[in-house]
Amino acid sequence: QLQLVETGGGLVQPGGSLGLSCAASGFSLDYYGVGWFRQAPGKEREGVGCISSSGNSTYYADSVKGRFTISRNNAKNMVYLQMNSLKPEDTAVYYCAGSPFRTSEDMCKVKSVSSWGQGTQVTVSS
Repeated sequence: QLQLVETGGGLVQPGGSLGLSCAASGFSLDYYGVGWFRQAPGKEREGVGCISSSGNSTYYADSVKGRFTISRNNAKNMVYLQMNSLKPEDTAVYYCAGSPFRTSEDMCKVKSVSSWGQGTQVTVSS
C-alpha cells in the first residue's frame, strides 16, 4: 500500500508563500498520479493541484491557478506544492494523494484517489 506523509504546513500571512512536501513509501511513485487536496471546516474536500503519472501534465483548480505549483521527484519519492500569493480562503487541511495511472485532471477528483496522506494544516491569516 502506498503511504503518504505531508509536511510543511503552518501559519502564513496573506500574500505570503508556503511550500508543502509529501514523502511516499511502500511503492515507487513512477506509476502514480499524485495531487494535493484541501478541506476547510464544513466544506468538501477538493483537488487543488495534480500531476499525471507520466509527469507530462498538470491540473489546477481555478481558485489557485497562477498561484500554486505542483511538482514531483520520482527518484526521491517526493511530491511538492509551492503556494504563492496566499489568501485567507486558502486556509484548510492539505492532503497529499495518489492513485495509479491517472491523468492530471482525473487525479484531482476525490473519487479517483486510492491513497491519502494524514493532512497538514495551512492557515493564512494576518
